[in-house]
Amino acid sequence: MATTTFSGPASTRGPHGQSEHTAAQFDALLGARHADPFSLLGPHREGDRMVVRACLPGAQSVALADNAGNAIGPMQCIHAGGIFAGTLPDKLGRRDYRLDITWGDGTRQLSADPYSFDLLLGELDLHLIGEGRHFELGRCLGAQWMTVDGIEGVRFAVWAPNASRVSVIGDFNGWHPARHPMRLRYGAGVWELFVPAGLGVQPGSRYKFDLSDANGHPLPDKADPLALATELPPGTASVVTQAGVSAPPFGWTDQAWMSRRSSQDPYSAPMSIYEVHAGSWLREVNDPSRGWEILAERLIPYVRDLGFTHIELLPITEHPFGGSWGYQPLSLFAPTARFGPPQAFAAFVDRCHEAGIGVILDWVPAHFPTDPHGLAQFDGTALYEHQDPREGFHQDWNTLIYNLGRNEVRGFLLASALHWLREFHIDGLRVDAVASMLYRDYSRKAGQWVPNRFGGRENLEAVSFLRELNTVVRERCHGAMTIAEESTAWPGVTAPVDSGGLGFTFKWNMGWMHDTLRYLSHDPVHRAWHHQDMTFGMVYAWSEAFVLPLSHDEVVHGKGSLINKAPGDHWQKLANLRAYFGFMWTHPGKKLLFMGGELAQWLEWNHESQLDWALLDHPSHRGMQMLIRDLNRVYRELPALHACDHDPGGFSWVIGDDSHNSVFAYLRRAAPDSGDVVLAVVNMTPVPRPGYRLGVPHAGRWQEIVNTDAACYGGSNVGNGGELFAQAEPSHGLPASLSLTLPPLATLLLRHLPD
Repeated sequence: MATTTFSGPASTRGPHGQSEHTAAQFDALLGARHADPFSLLGPHREGDRMVVRACLPGAQSVALADNAGNAIGPMQCIHAGGIFAGTLPDKLGRRDYRLDITWGDGTRQLSADPYSFDLLLGELDLHLIGEGRHFELGRCLGAQWMTVDGIEGVRFAVWAPNASRVSVIGDFNGWHPARHPMRLRYGAGVWELFVPAGLGVQPGSRYKFDLSDANGHPLPDKADPLALATELPPGTASVVTQAGVSAPPFGWTDQAWMSRRSSQDPYSAPMSIYEVHAGSWLREVNDPSRGWEILAERLIPYVRDLGFTHIELLPITEHPFGGSWGYQPLSLFAPTARFGPPQAFAAFVDRCHEAGIGVILDWVPAHFPTDPHGLAQFDGTALYEHQDPREGFHQDWNTLIYNLGRNEVRGFLLASALHWLREFHIDGLRVDAVASMLYRDYSRKAGQWVPNRFGGRENLEAVSFLRELNTVVRERCHGAMTIAEESTAWPGVTAPVDSGGLGFTFKWNMGWMHDTLRYLSHDPVHRAWHHQDMTFGMVYAWSEAFVLPLSHDEVVHGKGSLINKAPGDHWQKLANLRAYFGFMWTHPGKKLLFMGGELAQWLEWNHESQLDWALLDHPSHRGMQMLIRDLNRVYRELPALHACDHDPGGFSWVIGDDSHNSVFAYLRRAAPDSGDVVLAVVNMTPVPRPGYRLGVPHAGRWQEIVNTDAACYGGSNVGNGGELFAQAEPSHGLPASLSLTLPPLATLLLRHLPD
């Protein structure tokens, strides 16, 4: 390669205006140390000439051409490292040229010059980023495929206010940081660069950001925090997508679903959720070419057949460690590449909606992992996290905690939430680890935490963030839900923000889950002394809008499967679980069941395996699955079982104090004064109880609509022949009564049939 380098006194000028001072700057460019590449590269008026400079390490030669590709003339190599300069004819403007590059391997590129473009991001964008109110951040920062001044390419932008310089590196530039250094937009702390497609960048290109800290020290290459797609782990690069949004060029067909959703009252509608870890529901799903397609073909019909109204996916935002189950994510705008591209995930959601099934995503704004390619010390400072480990390091999970007092971080998380709800038509976000966000002393000893400005333990910044999150979702995503995993008695989690609450749509009822599972684990002979574990939930059932969860956390890490929590022999374990499911499905509150519970799976959940589908060859396990199907059916079809889930007028005890027999009986109504009533009776001992009399509100015919002891479910088939007649004989404060045979370890559901 013929070269011309400049040396001599600083006052000497070369043919393209370079000096010794400029030569030092060229060295900084080539060493990826220059903070302002636009001051040297691209077109510059110098005297009466328009001089163009380009930094292209590895180029054999470079020439200038006009916009039509016609040759103008060769550029001179003015630095042996690969800096070229040339002069534009007077008749051409500063944008009327192309770089004609021949690389060392002989390949050739004809492209617009990245350093000929003016400022890219608008002042309003930058202002909203600084305020933390840019709710379309996924269409602003990151890698946006777009056309600028008639040129296709990618606008790269990243927030790194304390970096001394930033370059975008990737497949398209040999991962060379000197090829594409970025421009800083002062004030906002955002670095930007438009890379034309002519330089090799295209949808599917991998990229990262190369940064130096404020002192010029190089940092680990960073994945894009706003990446819309990522490469398959263990790779850690971000991936350029088409059109700058997550699911293009996808054509949604769920307009009717979205319209119905926006007008539906979530509190009075049935909601039965099937919680899924996609990769271990079926091992075939772990196919990066068609995993979402396989889930659409297999999971959607399965869930629809069982009658669940929603699928809840454990976090599918990209995460480096599969063993975290997605709960330590780094790419809050990108679906994991483990199951396919973003478009395939959008198609999965669309097909769920076509089948009448909603989709809820686990979403994790509480913390993030410390992987060096991620958000930790992103620009050499604690940018996304707190500087003080007493605020910024999570001791339980060895993760970092978002600094919710910083506008840009709060805006990043708000935009992520809206991204899933709007770009992917997600119906709800289950917000993970809310309790860890609300308390500054969460899982910390004295001296290990920093009080708030009033000296208290409440995390005021997190409270403000959660209220803003729920307000923004309610305003901008009609019909979308937010569900809090909150394990303490924080008041008003689901109360409206304007009345002092946090504003969530629902809250997981962790207390109900722990109490009732503890009761289930006791031998029936001892249950009389733990009766309150089953009844206590009704003391606070109306304090929040609850979801009753039997989640993944209860069947892992040595806790045992649901079936193995129950005592007794094989038959009694199954009967216990059937009765418990009957109690759950008739108890006020929406329902959630983690995958495998419907199979009565014996083994604990293992994220590296799949569900034990072979159990369905056994009648007793097939019967458990059939019971879940029937419970979901009656729950959906009978307003008495769902319309007043959050209204005390929809529930009344008939018998809540028969601890001696471990029997519970209660009425569910579609409205406080409704004649549409369902009676649930639960016998949690292995003793059949004939002639058990209890009060009912109406004399006449009562239909036995579910008996968990039915032979088809694997039970002993003790029951009441499908129908009974209540006599006008008062009992338990009600005007009529039934004389029932209570099957052993079973739940009965009976419905009054008007004449």
